Amino acid sequence: MRVGLISDTHGLLRPQALDALRGSDLIVHAGDVGGPAIVEALRTIAPVTVVRGNNDRGEWAGDWPETTLLTAGLVRIHVLHDVKALSVDPATARVDVIVSGHSHKPAAELRDGVWYVNPGSAGPRRFRLPIAVARLHIVGKRVEPHILTLAA
Repeated sequence: MRVGLISDTHGLLRPQALDALRGSDLIVHAGDVGGPAIVEALRTIAPVTVVRGNNDRGEWAGDWPETTLLTAGLVRIHVLHDVKALSVDPATARVDVIVSGHSHKPAAELRDGVWYVNPGSAGPRRFRLPIAVARLHIVGKRVEPHILTLAA
């Protein structure tokens, strides 16, 4: 199974991001979407799970949760916008992957058997940080995260 990860689009969905996410079985947007058109465009590729970021304040985002837990194959994924707001213990909740955004810094780190993945920002460039998305390749309980840096 391939899970595409995107965050911090802030209203800008680059064609390169769409291309990188093609072939995903599921797409997760970790907040700061910037408008419903972004989610609709992603839905042309695969089903989308989205959480509300700190900048998603319009009525269009009112029904989006701040966090969500989903299952991709045998893997449990907890999604939130800012990892600093994480209020669950991944071990107790039997979570395999934490997906967050907010910092605009792409990263994939294994901590105590849990992957912490931030796909970075696929929207407007912030400082000198790369434009990026990520992908989780899932086979059984095995997770391989990949950061995909996009040409901007």
